[in-house]
Amino acid sequence: MSALRYLVSALRLLALGSLLFGAAAQAQNTAYVSDEVFIVLHAGPGTNFRWIAKLNPGTALTPTGTAEDGDWTEVSTQAGTTGWVQSEFLSQEKPAQVLLPEVQRRLATLEERNAELRVELDAASQARENNAELASTTQAELQATAEELAALKKTSSRAIQLDTDNRRLVEDVETLRSEVDMLKADNQRLSEKLRSGAFLDGALAVLLGVGITLVVPRLWPRRRSSSSWA
Repeated sequence: MSALRYLVSALRLLALGSLLFGAAAQAQNTAYVSDEVFIVLHAGPGTNFRWIAKLNPGTALTPTGTAEDGDWTEVSTQAGTTGWVQSEFLSQEKPAQVLLPEVQRRLATLEERNAELRVELDAASQARENNAELASTTQAELQATAEELAALKKTSSRAIQLDTDNRRLVEDVETLRSEVDMLKADNQRLSEKLRSGAFLDGALAVLLGVGITLVVPRLWPRRRSSSSWA
């Protein structure tokens, strides 16, 4: 708030300075009736000339000439009326009657601008608070996103490792299946060999038995019957 008051004071000083600067800039072309009393506009440079108009304090005049003694100045009013006034009642600076309304209008403008600046300041303060809140929320969301990303990376790494292990296990299973198939084939061949060997052994045993049955009785001589010797 102190900054706002400082700004308002600075604007007021600037306004007064601009008014004074404007008055100084126009001093060469404009003169004003002093703020003490009204004066008379004469038709010539002297009080013995007829009156043309009565000029109120603060009336703006344009000097167009000066009498030889410098006591009288020829002037022209804003309405275009030309005449002479006593030089001592003219001022190069705006009197209070002219300056005060201008300052008041300028101050009213500054007060209005002050109100606008106050609204803008309040809006800026609110926006700053909103931005701070938004920044805090964004930071929290960023942190949550970073944590989620880290978790996803960890899960992804595990999934890749599991996939690799699964592929390796599949390869191992296929290898074991091939080995089992080979063992089954070897077992089949051995079984067939064993069956063939047993058949041959059985056949040999039968032949051997038949041979013994035929040969052994011939190895012993027959006994003669007792009746033949009678």
